[in-house]
Parts: sequence; structure tokens; C-alpha cells
Amino acid sequence: MNNTTQQRPGFRRITIASAVVTGLAAAALVGAAVPVQDGSQLESTRTALESWVQTRRLISSEREQWRLGRELLTSEVELMRDSIASLDEDIAAGRAQISETDTKREELVATHERLKESSAGLAAGVEALEGRVRELLVRLPDPVLERVRPLIQQLPEAGAETKLGLAERYRNVVGILDQVGKFNREISVTSEVRELSSGNSAEVSAMYLGLGQAYFVTGDGKSAGVGRPTAQGWVWTPRDDAAPEIAAAIEVYKQERPASFVRLPIQVD
Repeated sequence: MNNTTQQRPGFRRITIASAVVTGLAAAALVGAAVPVQDGSQLESTRTALESWVQTRRLISSEREQWRLGRELLTSEVELMRDSIASLDEDIAAGRAQISETDTKREELVATHERLKESSAGLAAGVEALEGRVRELLVRLPDPVLERVRPLIQQLPEAGAETKLGLAERYRNVVGILDQVGKFNREISVTSEVRELSSGNSAEVSAMYLGLGQAYFVTGDGKSAGVGRPTAQGWVWTPRDDAAPEIAAAIEVYKQERPASFVRLPIQVD
């Protein structure tokens, strides 16, 4: 085994300098022991002493520089250790954040898929409702159609694409059904133009008992008719014989005569 140890450069410089000092000191002592023979020998001794002093100063300076360098190197090592520790913490935090982000992304993707499925179900539901409403429109009388005409115009055609959102489509359907339900719970009297038994058309007073039955009578009380809803729309049948009763019922509704029992004709499919 090689027992020779590798020495540091600073240590080697100090050792060399020490050797030089030792040599110079020895030379000075030898010079002192030998009797002074001439001025050249004295000058040589003085030069040796000056070299020895300079060497001692060099050794002291080298030691101080080595000490400062060691302290600086130690500080840099500690700083690097702190930086590495900080980087390790940042890396760990980044990995945790990435893991959390991946988890949230998976949750968002799952939520998005559920919403897509729900949206598809809602779209199918509103299409079915719109189809039922379109079928219902045929059976609605003119007064109701006038009320809901703005909403009807927004109903998409069957199977056609629409830019309306699901919420707005549902609002349209609900708005139409709300007006239809309200009209069906009321007795309404309106002014309309109807075809009479004579074949002529005239302005009449029409009274609707919800959506199930309706009556009309002319202003002179001579012509009247009965209306009912069918799958092809409202059908009006002349009933001039019931004109007095229909006129009386409308007058009672308008509070133009005292309330009384009035017998009205009813037609049922």
C-alpha cells in the first residue's frame, strides 16, 4: 500500500517557506559563528536576514489567505446546501401540486361527462315536450294562440337544429303551457268574426268555458253557434235555436243581467 498522502497546495507552500526560513536562519547563525572577514560577508548576512523576514511575512500572508479562502468556501458550501434543500422543497411542492391538479382534472372530466349525459337527457326531454306542444297548438282557440304567439314563434321545427339553449327552450314550453292552463281555468268572452248559418261572416261575442266548449252569438241575438276542439282544430257548428240562451249566459258573465241558471247546449265528440 502507498502510504504517501497527497498534500494540499497551501500546505506545501507553507512547508517550503518554512524550509527556506530554516535555511536562512541556519545560514545567519553560521555567518555569526564565523569571524567577520570582510564587508561582502556582512552584506550577505544582511541579505539573508531580509529574505528571512520577507519569507515570514509571506507565510503569514499565505496562512491568512488560506483561512479566508476556507471560510469563503465553507460559506459557499452551506449556501449550496441551502439552495439544494430549497430546490428539493420546491420540487416536492411542484409534484404535490401536479398530483392535485391531475386529481382535479380527473374530477372535472368526470363532471363534464356527467353533465354531457344530463344535457343529452334534457335535450331529449325538451324535444319531446316541444312535440307535444306542437300537437296541442292545433287544439287551442284563437284567443290562446294570440297570447302565446311570441313563444310559439321560438319553437324549433321538429328535428331542426336551433341556436336556443336548453334553458330558453324549456322556458318557452313552460310559458306556453302556463298560458294554456290559465285559459283552461277561466271563462273568457272575446269579440271574434265567425261564419254564420247563412254563410255570411259577422262579428260575434264568443264565450269560452276553458278549452272544452265555446259559444258565440251575434249582436242582434238571431244567430249563434257552438264550438269544440278537435285534432284538426276548433270546429264551430251553427245553433241559432240556442241564441237566446247563449246571449243570456254572456250577459250574466258581463254582469249585464242578474245571475240565473242558463241551460246551454253541449257537444261532445
